Amino acid sequence: MKYQLCLFDLDGTLLDPQVGITKSLDYALSAFGIHEKPDDLTKFIGPPLRETFRDYYRFSDADTEKAVIKFREYFAQTGLFENVLYPGIIETLTKLKEHGIILAVATSKVTVYSKQILEHFALSDFFDFVSGDEMDGSLTRNGKKKIISIALDTLDPKREMAAVMIGDRKHDLLGAEGNRIDSIGITWGYGSREELETHGATAIVDSTAELFRLITG
Repeated sequence: MKYQLCLFDLDGTLLDPQVGITKSLDYALSAFGIHEKPDDLTKFIGPPLRETFRDYYRFSDADTEKAVIKFREYFAQTGLFENVLYPGIIETLTKLKEHGIILAVATSKVTVYSKQILEHFALSDFFDFVSGDEMDGSLTRNGKKKIISIALDTLDPKREMAAVMIGDRKHDLLGAEGNRIDSIGITWGYGSREELETHGATAIVDSTAELFRLITG
């Protein structure tokens, strides 16, 4: 077995959250008089929410927090469940569990929302741990390094297992690198192959079948 512990990103890796996130972003930005086309908001799927408002819209800290509150007004009630499972995910997770591999979620999304989504889409039983952000964004101020380290500390505190982070954006790869574990970039999400190559993915796969073969060696 090549990897014994697999950490999965949520948005853009297990589920396609395009509708829910873009509608939530539109709702939040509209409160500031900003209107974007839905397709122009897909680039914000994956990175920490506050990073989006600060870096792309140059919001002050105060406006960033107001935008997060507005985003959650829509997301917590409706956007949370406007997701679509990617093809092959259930089958892949089932086979990985059958091989005795420990699975966890490591996401920039708030933990409480992540658990609700996993439960709604009947994914909860696959995962031994869900590592997500706090409501105040304190765990993603420096990317996903802390999110991943919490998962590793919980499931493999002595770092005895071969672990890998699986995701679609640079934040997944950089977080893995910061914790000295491998990373697998997947191309069915929202990061380009160029992004995955540029930020040092250990490997890149184009399908869930390819992912399963790589993980199991």
